[in-house]
Amino acid sequence: MPFFGNTFSPKKTPPRKSVSLSNLHTLDRSTRGIELGLEYGAPVMNIGGQSLKFEEGQWIAESGGNASGKEVQRLKKRNLQLEEENNLLRLKIDLLLDMLSETTAESHLMEKELEEVKNYSRRKK
Repeated sequence: MPFFGNTFSPKKTPPRKSVSLSNLHTLDRSTRGIELGLEYGAPVMNIGGQSLKFEEGQWIAESGGNASGKEVQRLKKRNLQLEEENNLLRLKIDLLLDMLSETTAESHLMEKELEEVKNYSRRKK
């Protein structure tokens, strides 16, 4: 039982008129096929005077600047590849330096043992 009278009951809104804002329904079939054809192409939009195109899951700038958006994307991809290759080459250099250090240490150890054997054989004579 409500304290202040009837429960909230808003007025019913009048039904809307079903009017299409598109004029495509007035076009014949061939014109509609041309307008809404199966060849959609990549989505393109213009924002702030710059044209953007959606390609391969990313928005790419088509205009503006000295280099095109595609060129910038290509250069970024190439830069990433070169950085990965550089890291791999650094790893290989570290591995080779470790191998060289180990071989040098073994060589010095063998030279020392050889000197000891020579000295030992000289003492026996």
